[in-house]
Amino acid sequence: MTKDRFAVHVGLDWADRKHDLCIQFSSGERCFQVIDHSPESLDTWLKNLHKQVKGQLAVALELKKGPIVYALQKYPFVTVFPVHALSLARYRQAFWPSGAKDDPQDAELALELMLRYPKKVTPIEPSNSDIRLLQQLVEQRRQLVEDKRRFVNRLINTLKQYYPQPLEWFSHRGSALFCDLIIRWPNLQTLKRARTSTIRSFFETVRGRGAANVEKRIVSIEQAIPLTNDSCVIEANELMAVCLAKQIKLVVDNIQAYDKRIESLFETLPDAKLFKSLPGIGPCMGPRMLAALGDNRERFHSAEEIQSYAGIAPVTERSGQKCWVHWRWQCSKFVRQTFVEWAAKTVQSSYWAEIYYQGQRRKGKSHQSAIRALAYKWIRIIYRCWKTRTCYDEAKYLRALKERNSPLLSV
Repeated sequence: MTKDRFAVHVGLDWADRKHDLCIQFSSGERCFQVIDHSPESLDTWLKNLHKQVKGQLAVALELKKGPIVYALQKYPFVTVFPVHALSLARYRQAFWPSGAKDDPQDAELALELMLRYPKKVTPIEPSNSDIRLLQQLVEQRRQLVEDKRRFVNRLINTLKQYYPQPLEWFSHRGSALFCDLIIRWPNLQTLKRARTSTIRSFFETVRGRGAANVEKRIVSIEQAIPLTNDSCVIEANELMAVCLAKQIKLVVDNIQAYDKRIESLFETLPDAKLFKSLPGIGPCMGPRMLAALGDNRERFHSAEEIQSYAGIAPVTERSGQKCWVHWRWQCSKFVRQTFVEWAAKTVQSSYWAEIYYQGQRRKGKSHQSAIRALAYKWIRIIYRCWKTRTCYDEAKYLRALKERNSPLLSV
Protein backbone atom coordinates (compact mmCIF):
# COMPACT_ATOMS: atom_id res chain seq x y z
CA MET A 1 0.00 0.00 0.00
CA THR A 2 1.31 3.45 -0.88
CA LYS A 3 0.13 6.50 1.03
CA ASP A 4 -0.21 8.49 -2.18
CA ARG A 5 -2.83 6.07 -3.48
CA PHE A 6 -5.41 7.30 -0.95
CA ALA A 7 -6.68 10.80 -0.34
CA VAL A 8 -7.63 10.00 3.24
CA HIS A 9 -6.90 7.23 5.77
CA VAL A 10 -9.46 6.22 8.41
CA GLY A 11 -9.18 4.13 11.54
CA LEU A 12 -12.57 2.72 12.58
CA ASP A 13 -13.51 1.17 15.92
CA TRP A 14 -16.80 -0.61 15.29
CA ALA A 15 -19.69 -1.39 17.62
CA ASP A 16 -23.30 -2.53 17.28
CA ARG A 17 -24.78 0.96 17.63
CA LYS A 18 -22.00 3.44 16.75
CA HIS A 19 -18.54 3.66 15.23
CA ASP A 20 -15.63 5.81 16.40
CA LEU A 21 -13.48 7.23 13.62
CA CYS A 22 -9.98 8.68 13.44
CA ILE A 23 -9.52 10.42 10.08
CA GLN A 24 -6.16 11.53 8.69
CA PHE A 25 -6.11 13.74 5.60
CA SER A 26 -3.27 13.98 3.08
CA SER A 27 -2.10 17.17 4.85
CA GLY A 28 -1.44 15.15 8.02
CA GLU A 29 -4.34 16.73 9.91
CA ARG A 30 -6.37 14.35 12.08
CA CYS A 31 -9.87 14.56 13.46
CA PHE A 32 -12.19 12.28 15.42
CA GLN A 33 -15.84 11.57 14.65
CA VAL A 34 -18.63 9.28 15.81
CA ILE A 35 -21.34 7.95 13.50
CA ASP A 36 -24.36 5.73 14.11
CA HIS A 37 -24.37 2.17 12.85
CA SER A 38 -27.04 2.39 10.19
CA PRO A 39 -26.90 2.13 6.39
CA GLU A 40 -28.13 5.73 6.12
CA SER A 41 -25.50 7.19 8.49
CA LEU A 42 -22.67 5.26 6.83
CA ASP A 43 -23.83 6.31 3.39
CA THR A 44 -24.05 9.98 4.32
CA TRP A 45 -20.63 10.01 6.02
CA LEU A 46 -18.82 8.16 3.22
CA LYS A 47 -20.31 10.21 0.38
CA ASN A 48 -19.63 13.49 2.15
CA LEU A 49 -16.04 12.51 2.90
CA HIS A 50 -15.49 11.29 -0.66
CA LYS A 51 -16.94 14.53 -2.04
CA GLN A 52 -14.68 16.52 0.29
CA VAL A 53 -11.36 14.78 -0.53
CA LYS A 54 -12.18 13.75 -4.12
CA GLY A 55 -10.19 10.51 -3.93
CA GLN A 56 -9.92 6.98 -2.62
CA LEU A 57 -10.53 6.14 1.06
CA ALA A 58 -8.53 3.59 3.10
CA VAL A 59 -10.36 2.25 6.16
CA ALA A 60 -8.66 0.11 8.84
CA LEU A 61 -10.75 -1.90 11.31
CA GLU A 62 -10.64 -5.09 13.37
CA LEU A 63 -12.78 -7.24 11.07
CA LYS A 64 -12.42 -9.26 7.88
CA LYS A 65 -16.14 -9.81 7.53
CA GLY A 66 -19.34 -8.64 9.13
CA PRO A 67 -22.01 -5.96 8.62
CA ILE A 68 -19.65 -2.97 8.67
CA VAL A 69 -17.22 -4.65 6.24
CA TYR A 70 -20.02 -5.57 3.84
CA ALA A 71 -21.34 -2.02 4.04
CA LEU A 72 -17.94 -0.48 3.27
CA GLN A 73 -17.25 -2.85 0.38
CA LYS A 74 -20.35 -1.57 -1.36
CA TYR A 75 -18.52 1.63 -2.28
CA PRO A 76 -15.93 1.48 -5.12
CA PHE A 77 -13.91 4.32 -3.61
CA VAL A 78 -13.34 2.50 -0.28
CA THR A 79 -10.58 -0.04 0.41
CA VAL A 80 -10.82 -2.04 3.65
CA PHE A 81 -7.70 -2.97 5.62
CA PRO A 82 -8.39 -5.59 8.32
CA VAL A 83 -6.27 -5.36 11.48
CA HIS A 84 -6.02 -8.46 13.65
CA ALA A 85 -7.71 -7.85 17.00
CA LEU A 86 -4.82 -9.42 18.93
CA SER A 87 -2.28 -7.24 17.09
CA LEU A 88 -4.28 -4.16 17.99
CA ALA A 89 -4.57 -5.26 21.63
CA ARG A 90 -0.81 -5.86 21.91
CA TYR A 91 -0.07 -2.56 20.16
CA ARG A 92 -2.32 -0.78 22.67
CA GLN A 93 -0.63 -2.57 25.56
CA ALA A 94 2.79 -1.40 24.36
CA PHE A 95 1.76 2.23 24.90
CA TRP A 96 -0.69 1.79 27.79
CA PRO A 97 0.57 -1.06 30.02
CA SER A 98 -2.08 -0.11 32.58
CA GLY A 99 -4.74 -1.68 30.36
CA ALA A 100 -6.54 1.60 29.67
CA LYS A 101 -8.86 1.33 26.68
CA ASP A 102 -11.01 3.80 24.80
CA ASP A 103 -12.87 3.55 21.49
CA PRO A 104 -11.39 6.69 19.86
CA GLN A 105 -7.97 5.50 21.00
CA ASP A 106 -8.51 2.13 19.29
CA ALA A 107 -9.58 3.86 16.10
CA GLU A 108 -6.36 5.87 16.12
CA LEU A 109 -4.27 2.76 16.80
CA ALA A 110 -5.88 0.96 13.84
CA LEU A 111 -4.99 3.94 11.69
CA GLU A 112 -1.38 3.91 12.98
CA LEU A 113 -0.98 0.19 12.23
CA MET A 114 -2.25 0.66 8.69
CA LEU A 115 0.11 3.57 8.03
CA ARG A 116 3.23 2.24 9.75
CA TYR A 117 3.10 -1.40 8.66
CA PRO A 118 1.81 -1.49 5.07
CA LYS A 119 3.43 -4.89 4.41
CA LYS A 120 1.67 -6.46 7.38
CA VAL A 121 -1.75 -4.80 7.09
CA THR A 122 -2.93 -5.68 3.60
CA PRO A 123 -6.29 -4.84 2.02
CA ILE A 124 -9.14 -7.27 1.59
CA GLU A 125 -9.22 -8.56 -1.96
CA PRO A 126 -12.64 -10.14 -2.42
CA SER A 127 -12.87 -13.31 -4.50
CA ASN A 128 -15.42 -13.52 -7.26
CA SER A 129 -19.06 -13.60 -6.23
CA ASP A 130 -19.45 -17.37 -6.65
CA ILE A 131 -16.51 -18.14 -4.34
CA ARG A 132 -17.73 -15.67 -1.72
CA LEU A 133 -21.19 -17.21 -1.86
CA LEU A 134 -19.74 -20.70 -1.51
CA GLN A 135 -17.65 -19.61 1.49
CA GLN A 136 -20.71 -18.32 3.30
CA LEU A 137 -22.85 -21.33 2.40
CA VAL A 138 -20.38 -23.95 3.64
CA GLU A 139 -19.79 -22.06 6.91
CA GLN A 140 -23.51 -21.64 7.53
CA ARG A 141 -24.10 -25.30 6.74
CA ARG A 142 -21.51 -26.25 9.33
CA GLN A 143 -23.27 -24.08 11.89
CA LEU A 144 -26.49 -25.98 11.21
CA VAL A 145 -24.63 -29.28 11.68
CA GLU A 146 -23.40 -28.02 15.05
CA ASP A 147 -26.97 -27.01 15.94
CA LYS A 148 -28.15 -30.51 15.09
CA ARG A 149 -25.43 -32.03 17.25
CA ARG A 150 -26.45 -29.86 20.20
CA PHE A 151 -30.13 -30.74 19.79
CA VAL A 152 -29.31 -34.46 19.58
CA ASN A 153 -27.20 -34.29 22.74
CA ARG A 154 -29.99 -32.48 24.56
CA LEU A 155 -32.52 -35.04 23.35
CA ILE A 156 -30.34 -37.90 24.56
CA ASN A 157 -30.02 -36.29 27.98
CA THR A 158 -33.78 -35.66 28.15
CA LEU A 159 -34.65 -39.26 27.28
CA LYS A 160 -32.29 -40.53 29.96
CA GLN A 161 -34.49 -38.79 32.53
CA TYR A 162 -37.62 -40.83 31.86
CA TYR A 163 -37.52 -42.90 28.62
CA PRO A 164 -34.07 -44.42 27.96
CA GLN A 165 -35.18 -47.41 25.88
CA PRO A 166 -35.13 -45.66 22.44
CA LEU A 167 -31.43 -44.93 23.01
CA GLU A 168 -30.84 -48.70 23.04
CA TRP A 169 -32.95 -49.31 19.93
CA PHE A 170 -31.20 -46.72 17.76
CA SER A 171 -27.52 -46.00 17.19
CA HIS A 172 -28.26 -42.90 15.06
CA ARG A 173 -30.13 -40.56 17.40
CA GLY A 174 -30.44 -37.81 14.79
CA SER A 175 -32.23 -39.94 12.20
CA ALA A 176 -35.73 -39.11 10.97
CA LEU A 177 -37.05 -42.48 12.19
CA PHE A 178 -35.75 -41.88 15.70
CA CYS A 179 -37.30 -38.42 15.84
CA ASP A 180 -40.60 -39.68 14.42
CA LEU A 181 -40.73 -42.35 17.13
CA ILE A 182 -40.31 -39.75 19.87
CA ILE A 183 -42.92 -37.44 18.31
CA ARG A 184 -45.48 -40.21 17.81
CA TRP A 185 -44.89 -42.09 21.09
CA PRO A 186 -43.22 -39.61 23.48
CA ASN A 187 -43.20 -42.02 26.43
CA LEU A 188 -43.06 -45.78 27.01
CA GLN A 189 -46.63 -46.00 28.24
CA THR A 190 -48.10 -44.72 24.97
CA LEU A 191 -45.75 -46.93 22.95
CA LYS A 192 -46.78 -50.08 24.82
CA ARG A 193 -50.45 -49.31 24.21
CA ALA A 194 -49.90 -49.28 20.43
CA ARG A 195 -50.63 -52.43 18.40
CA THR A 196 -47.70 -54.60 17.41
CA SER A 197 -48.71 -54.40 13.75
CA THR A 198 -48.70 -50.59 13.94
CA ILE A 199 -45.22 -50.54 15.47
CA ARG A 200 -43.94 -53.04 12.91
CA SER A 201 -45.32 -50.96 10.04
CA PHE A 202 -43.67 -47.87 11.52
CA PHE A 203 -40.22 -49.47 11.73
CA GLU A 204 -40.52 -51.02 8.27
CA THR A 205 -40.97 -47.62 6.61
CA VAL A 206 -37.18 -47.37 6.49
CA ARG A 207 -35.39 -50.10 4.60
CA GLY A 208 -31.77 -51.12 4.88
CA ARG A 209 -29.73 -52.55 7.70
CA GLY A 210 -32.25 -51.25 10.23
CA ALA A 211 -34.91 -53.62 8.87
CA ALA A 212 -33.12 -56.57 10.46
CA ASN A 213 -33.64 -55.02 13.91
CA VAL A 214 -37.43 -54.65 13.65
CA GLU A 215 -38.31 -57.86 15.48
CA LYS A 216 -35.65 -57.25 18.14
CA ARG A 217 -37.09 -53.82 18.79
CA ILE A 218 -40.63 -55.17 19.05
CA VAL A 219 -39.55 -57.81 21.58
CA SER A 220 -37.66 -55.18 23.54
CA ILE A 221 -40.75 -52.93 23.61
CA GLU A 222 -42.89 -55.77 24.99
CA GLN A 223 -40.34 -56.46 27.75
CA ALA A 224 -39.59 -52.83 28.62
CA ILE A 225 -40.69 -51.28 31.90
CA PRO A 226 -40.88 -47.55 32.70
CA LEU A 227 -37.89 -45.92 34.33
CA THR A 228 -40.24 -43.82 36.46
CA ASN A 229 -43.96 -43.47 37.09
CA ASP A 230 -43.71 -39.90 38.31
CA SER A 231 -46.18 -38.03 36.07
CA CYS A 232 -44.45 -34.69 36.69
CA VAL A 233 -41.13 -35.99 35.42
CA ILE A 234 -42.70 -37.74 32.46
CA GLU A 235 -44.91 -34.85 31.32
CA ALA A 236 -42.20 -32.20 31.50
CA ASN A 237 -39.52 -34.28 29.80
CA GLU A 238 -41.74 -35.72 27.08
CA LEU A 239 -42.74 -32.20 26.08
CA MET A 240 -39.08 -31.24 25.84
CA ALA A 241 -38.25 -34.45 23.93
CA VAL A 242 -40.94 -33.78 21.33
CA CYS A 243 -39.76 -30.18 20.90
CA LEU A 244 -36.16 -31.28 20.40
CA ALA A 245 -37.14 -34.04 17.97
CA LYS A 246 -39.06 -31.52 15.85
CA GLN A 247 -36.11 -29.13 15.92
CA ILE A 248 -33.76 -31.89 14.77
CA LYS A 249 -36.04 -32.73 11.84
CA LEU A 250 -36.27 -29.07 10.86
CA VAL A 251 -32.49 -28.60 11.02
CA VAL A 252 -31.96 -31.75 8.93
CA ASP A 253 -34.33 -30.38 6.28
CA ASN A 254 -32.43 -27.09 6.28
CA ILE A 255 -29.09 -28.89 5.94
CA GLN A 256 -30.44 -30.76 2.92
CA ALA A 257 -31.53 -27.45 1.38
CA TYR A 258 -27.99 -26.12 1.86
CA ASP A 259 -26.55 -29.31 0.38
CA LYS A 260 -28.56 -28.86 -2.81
CA ARG A 261 -27.56 -25.22 -3.22
CA ILE A 262 -23.89 -25.91 -2.44
CA GLU A 263 -23.78 -28.82 -4.88
CA SER A 264 -25.36 -26.84 -7.70
CA LEU A 265 -22.95 -23.93 -7.14
CA PHE A 266 -19.88 -26.14 -6.72
CA GLU A 267 -20.50 -27.93 -10.03
CA THR A 268 -20.39 -24.62 -11.92
CA LEU A 269 -16.93 -23.62 -10.63
CA PRO A 270 -13.86 -24.31 -12.79
CA ASP A 271 -11.86 -25.79 -9.89
CA ALA A 272 -14.55 -28.31 -8.93
CA LYS A 273 -12.92 -31.08 -10.98
CA LEU A 274 -9.57 -30.45 -9.29
CA PHE A 275 -10.95 -30.81 -5.77
CA LYS A 276 -13.16 -33.76 -6.68
CA SER A 277 -10.00 -35.62 -7.73
CA LEU A 278 -8.71 -35.65 -4.13
CA PRO A 279 -9.22 -38.98 -2.30
CA GLY A 280 -12.05 -39.20 0.22
CA ILE A 281 -13.29 -35.75 -0.68
CA GLY A 282 -17.04 -36.46 -0.89
CA PRO A 283 -19.85 -34.02 -1.71
CA CYS A 284 -19.41 -32.12 1.56
CA MET A 285 -15.63 -31.70 1.82
CA GLY A 286 -15.04 -30.72 -1.82
CA PRO A 287 -16.90 -27.39 -1.60
CA ARG A 288 -15.32 -26.70 1.80
CA MET A 289 -11.81 -27.25 0.45
CA LEU A 290 -12.48 -25.01 -2.54
CA ALA A 291 -13.95 -22.34 -0.29
CA ALA A 292 -10.85 -22.51 1.94
CA LEU A 293 -8.39 -21.89 -0.90
CA GLY A 294 -10.54 -19.86 -3.29
CA ASP A 295 -9.68 -19.32 -6.95
CA ASN A 296 -7.15 -16.48 -6.67
CA ARG A 297 -3.77 -18.11 -7.36
CA GLU A 298 -1.95 -15.00 -6.14
CA ARG A 299 -3.48 -15.28 -2.69
CA PHE A 300 -0.87 -17.81 -1.49
CA HIS A 301 2.73 -17.96 -2.70
CA SER A 302 3.83 -21.11 -0.88
CA ALA A 303 2.44 -24.17 0.86
CA GLU A 304 3.80 -22.77 4.14
CA GLU A 305 1.44 -19.80 3.85
CA ILE A 306 -1.54 -22.14 3.57
CA GLN A 307 -0.28 -24.27 6.47
CA SER A 308 -0.09 -21.18 8.67
CA TYR A 309 -3.39 -19.75 7.41
CA ALA A 310 -5.16 -23.05 8.12
CA GLY A 311 -3.64 -23.34 11.59
CA ILE A 312 -1.96 -26.65 10.72
CA ALA A 313 1.63 -25.41 11.00
CA PRO A 314 2.83 -25.54 14.63
CA VAL A 315 4.21 -22.48 16.42
CA THR A 316 7.63 -22.50 18.10
CA GLU A 317 8.42 -20.25 21.06
CA ARG A 318 12.05 -19.96 22.17
CA SER A 319 13.41 -18.05 25.13
CA GLY A 320 16.87 -18.77 26.44
CA GLN A 321 17.17 -22.51 26.96
CA LYS A 322 13.42 -23.07 26.80
CA CYS A 323 11.65 -24.17 23.65
CA TRP A 324 7.91 -24.80 23.38
CA VAL A 325 6.09 -26.05 20.29
CA HIS A 326 2.31 -25.77 20.25
CA TRP A 327 -0.47 -25.59 17.73
CA ARG A 328 -1.59 -22.31 16.23
CA TRP A 329 -4.32 -20.55 18.21
CA GLN A 330 -4.87 -17.51 15.98
CA CYS A 331 -6.35 -18.91 12.78
CA SER A 332 -9.63 -19.68 11.07
CA LYS A 333 -11.06 -22.54 13.14
CA PHE A 334 -13.42 -23.54 10.34
CA VAL A 335 -10.61 -23.79 7.79
CA ARG A 336 -8.47 -25.84 10.19
CA GLN A 337 -11.41 -28.11 10.89
CA THR A 338 -11.89 -28.56 7.13
CA PHE A 339 -8.32 -29.72 6.50
CA VAL A 340 -8.21 -31.95 9.58
CA GLU A 341 -11.55 -33.64 8.86
CA TRP A 342 -10.60 -34.28 5.26
CA ALA A 343 -7.14 -35.61 6.18
CA ALA A 344 -8.81 -38.11 8.52
CA LYS A 345 -10.94 -39.38 5.61
CA THR A 346 -7.89 -39.93 3.41
CA VAL A 347 -6.52 -42.55 5.82
CA GLN A 348 -9.14 -44.93 4.43
CA SER A 349 -8.95 -43.82 0.81
CA SER A 350 -5.26 -43.13 0.10
CA TYR A 351 -2.55 -45.81 0.18
CA TRP A 352 0.33 -43.55 1.22
CA ALA A 353 -1.81 -41.55 3.66
CA GLU A 354 -2.66 -44.68 5.62
CA ILE A 355 1.02 -45.69 5.75
CA TYR A 356 2.02 -42.21 6.91
CA TYR A 357 -0.72 -42.13 9.56
CA GLN A 358 0.24 -45.54 10.95
CA GLY A 359 3.89 -44.48 11.00
CA GLN A 360 2.98 -41.42 13.10
CA ARG A 361 0.99 -43.59 15.48
CA ARG A 362 3.93 -45.98 15.91
CA LYS A 363 6.03 -42.99 16.91
CA GLY A 364 3.68 -42.51 19.84
CA LYS A 365 1.60 -39.64 18.49
CA SER A 366 -2.08 -39.41 19.38
CA HIS A 367 -4.75 -39.81 16.70
CA GLN A 368 -5.32 -36.06 16.45
CA SER A 369 -1.60 -35.26 16.28
CA ALA A 370 -1.10 -37.87 13.55
CA ILE A 371 -4.03 -36.47 11.54
CA ARG A 372 -2.68 -32.91 11.82
CA ALA A 373 0.72 -34.13 10.65
CA LEU A 374 -0.98 -35.83 7.71
CA ALA A 375 -2.92 -32.65 6.91
CA TYR A 376 0.37 -30.71 7.00
CA LYS A 377 1.79 -33.07 4.37
CA TRP A 378 -1.39 -33.02 2.27
CA ILE A 379 -1.34 -29.21 2.04
CA ARG A 380 1.97 -29.32 0.18
CA ILE A 381 0.40 -31.62 -2.41
CA ILE A 382 -2.83 -29.64 -2.65
CA TYR A 383 -0.93 -26.39 -3.08
CA ARG A 384 0.99 -27.80 -6.03
CA CYS A 385 -2.18 -29.13 -7.67
CA TRP A 386 -4.07 -25.89 -6.99
CA LYS A 387 -1.27 -23.64 -8.23
CA THR A 388 -0.82 -25.58 -11.48
CA ARG A 389 -4.54 -26.38 -11.92
CA THR A 390 -3.69 -30.09 -12.05
CA CYS A 391 -5.96 -32.85 -10.77
CA TYR A 392 -4.50 -35.13 -8.12
CA ASP A 393 -3.30 -38.54 -9.34
CA GLU A 394 -2.51 -41.08 -6.62
CA ALA A 395 -0.57 -43.38 -8.97
CA LYS A 396 1.54 -40.49 -10.22
CA TYR A 397 2.37 -39.40 -6.68
CA LEU A 398 3.31 -42.95 -5.65
CA ARG A 399 5.66 -43.19 -8.65
CA ALA A 400 7.27 -39.92 -7.59
CA LEU A 401 7.77 -41.26 -4.07
CA LYS A 402 9.35 -44.42 -5.47
CA GLU A 403 11.70 -42.46 -7.75
CA ARG A 404 12.87 -40.41 -4.78
CA ASN A 405 13.36 -43.56 -2.71
CA SER A 406 11.00 -42.13 -0.14
CA PRO A 407 11.24 -43.88 3.25
CA LEU A 408 7.45 -43.71 3.35
CA LEU A 409 7.15 -46.64 0.91
CA SER A 410 9.83 -48.67 2.62
CA VAL A 411 7.91 -48.89 5.87
